[in-house]
Amino acid sequence: MSVKDTITDTQELNENTPNTQKDETLTKDSTNLNPNNEFHISTIEKKSNIKTITLFIILLTVIIAIVAILFSIYAISANNDNTITSGVSIKDIDVSGLNSSEAKAKIEEYINSKLPENIVLRHNDFETSIPLASLEVNFDIDNAIQKAMSIGKNGNFFENIFSIIKTRFENVNIEPTFSINQEQLEATLNDISTKLPDTVIDCSYYIEDSNLIVTKGKEGNVVNVNQMTSYITNGISNLTLKNRALNIATQIKQPSKINIEKIYNEVHKDPVDAFYTQNPFTITPSENGVDFDMTLDDAKALIESEEKDEYAIPLKVLYPSVTTNMIGTEAFPDLLSTFSTNYSTRDVDRTTNLRLAAQKINGTVLMPGETFSYNKVVGERTIAAGYREAPIYVQGQVVDGLGGGICQITSTLYNAVVLANLEIVERSNHQFVPSYVTASRDATVVYGSIDFKFKNTRDYAIKLVCSVSGGVANFQIFGLKGENEYDVSISSHVTGGNSSSLYSEAYKILKQNGQVVGSELLSRDVYKKH
Repeated sequence: MSVKDTITDTQELNENTPNTQKDETLTKDSTNLNPNNEFHISTIEKKSNIKTITLFIILLTVIIAIVAILFSIYAISANNDNTITSGVSIKDIDVSGLNSSEAKAKIEEYINSKLPENIVLRHNDFETSIPLASLEVNFDIDNAIQKAMSIGKNGNFFENIFSIIKTRFENVNIEPTFSINQEQLEATLNDISTKLPDTVIDCSYYIEDSNLIVTKGKEGNVVNVNQMTSYITNGISNLTLKNRALNIATQIKQPSKINIEKIYNEVHKDPVDAFYTQNPFTITPSENGVDFDMTLDDAKALIESEEKDEYAIPLKVLYPSVTTNMIGTEAFPDLLSTFSTNYSTRDVDRTTNLRLAAQKINGTVLMPGETFSYNKVVGERTIAAGYREAPIYVQGQVVDGLGGGICQITSTLYNAVVLANLEIVERSNHQFVPSYVTASRDATVVYGSIDFKFKNTRDYAIKLVCSVSGGVANFQIFGLKGENEYDVSISSHVTGGNSSSLYSEAYKILKQNGQVVGSELLSRDVYKKH
């Protein structure tokens, strides 16, 4: 067979043979044609396996490295449980790696350096301030530190690791809780509002002599308390108030209209009668009342009749039926002291003056803590009051003067007051030693300039009983003795003198059970010699 025939047969075979069979034939032929093909496939598979193993080893190494790093981070964090993890700030101050005490000291120092001692406020030329200490400002630093310390420590392993890593890349800032005494701040701002130079002036009233003076109000500025409260609170919280002043936010306010009925209810007062009880002994003093000396309708008509800056409404005093001085001595069970001086009944004018002064004082009741004024009780010594001309000392000479002799009543009362162990508030001696008492046991008065005053320092009311009769001026002081009552005496003596003057002094001596327990200097006096 020739070569040509062979080629022809092969072509026919390829044309007539199915594809599958062709592929098998080709495969066999190929195999038969490359005897090293099996080795080649095996090499490729080995290389692929090596790559896979290499990738697995690399991946495993990376995982192990990551886990090792995570363990390292966690281990470092675990070994520093008492410190704050990296990347944490409080009030924008980095506290990484600090323990609680260190962090607290650092934050406190920072906050204190940013807070003013006083919050300065201004309104035009007016300036005032609010002491920061009065507002009870508080930053809860402890709670903020507790939150900072908890980062990376309160979850499981992976949560803590995630939190630590996140905090290192994304810094965390914790704002401490802030508090302030809001009520005190508002009260202070309201008080400042009343002090503004251009503040609103509300209608008001006052009593002058026997008239009620009602004044009309005027519009003005007041502090916008809500706005200022917000400004100040935010300024403290954000630490922005140091070395600066806040302008006071104000608003216009109209004054309230005159409410004469409201004023009447505040002014009107019914009189109160005095009364007492005996078991236990108590005294309720009388009180004068006050009322408009016109009808309420007339007062309203007066206010509405014309626009004025002020209006005057007449007042009248309402007197009680039973005054304190009317309470009998049965309400004052104990005689605390008594003292008498002698006078000449032949001097009728002088005797008249003594009796007038005594009548003014007789029956006077002083409640605990109340002060007695001789000039206020006795009043001005005038002819209209019935006083007569009698000898008095004027510039070292004896001359007739209106009301002469009443200083004997003053001196008699002075000694009784000392013996009752009451407090002397004001006392002056005469120019010359008087005839009715010894040196340093007298007390002079001049209306309008020299007064005699004493205070009831006892726990119970006292009653003054005075009589002028038969040449004797007498004072008795009644009250209620205490458990530790003193026996009181007066010791006075002349201490020296010269050709023109005499010196003396007096002491109050206190005794209990016959023993001296104390003494008190009453006065050191200088008298002129006759």
